[in-house]
Amino acid sequence: MQKKRKIKIVKSALIALTVLGLVTIHFIIPRLIIQKRITLKVSNIERYVAYDSIINDSSQFKRKKLSFKSFDGLNLSALFTHSSIDSAKGTIILIPNSSSNKYNFMEFSEVLAKRGYNSVAVDLRGFGESEGRFTTYGVKEKKDIQSLIDELYKHKDIEPIGVWGSSIGGAVAMQAMGIEKRIKFGIIECTMTDFRTSMNSYFTRLTKLKLKPLSNYIIDRSGSIGGFDTDDASPVKYAENITQPIIIAHGGKDKVFKVKYAKENFDKIESINKKFILLEEASHDDIWDVGGDKYLNNVMEFLNAHSIQLNN
Repeated sequence: MQKKRKIKIVKSALIALTVLGLVTIHFIIPRLIIQKRITLKVSNIERYVAYDSIINDSSQFKRKKLSFKSFDGLNLSALFTHSSIDSAKGTIILIPNSSSNKYNFMEFSEVLAKRGYNSVAVDLRGFGESEGRFTTYGVKEKKDIQSLIDELYKHKDIEPIGVWGSSIGGAVAMQAMGIEKRIKFGIIECTMTDFRTSMNSYFTRLTKLKLKPLSNYIIDRSGSIGGFDTDDASPVKYAENITQPIIIAHGGKDKVFKVKYAKENFDKIESINKKFILLEEASHDDIWDVGGDKYLNNVMEFLNAHSIQLNN
């Protein structure tokens, strides 16, 4: 009798665990992949107010917030920092990675301003002060960049326009370059070839198992919840439409997105004016720290050459 009771308890526990596992796979994990919106805590609101005071003070850097509508009606936010010289060399759209927002570019925007460039740091949908619940890894965001460019053209002295993005920001930037020829140049750092490949690789790395049917189900479920085609989140696909000058930079020790992804993207890019920069000692998030002034000067030399050429 006691043995039967134990068997019944074990069976009930297995059923409960199975149900819990299925619920987790179907509802929870896909949302963890795409749902980036985090409710602002008081500390974050205070931080935004503090940033607003910096934007509105009388410092040497002239800044202003931009509000614009996404292609599907969301209210999106960006921060415009003006060049420190009278006639700007161009405007660079700075696209953050999945753990940052426009305010993370405050210092870097000043570097660009001193070197003669306007910059526009954008909060992607679902991040910072922009509306939205889900990130779509470039599927919808590339169209949001087009909407931002529409807004920029209401201002004077903004051409030529370029994009600079790292990680997921780099994926958005590449896809945007593939559909928007008003973007005249781009710097892409440490990004993926496509969403499905990178997610399958991530699941394998996390579980130490190759469970493609399961990971593909989670990937497709993510797209269903977020309302986007996961196979369209593919920088390598849009690379074939990129004819603008472009730099692909990658860390040799990047474990998030392997170096081979960067090389695949680079090989697919149609532009005859493309440059590959490999920083052997850099990982995924420290490419600027490892590259230092040498890397920055290398990129700025590229920007100056093309902005002068485009302005003439």
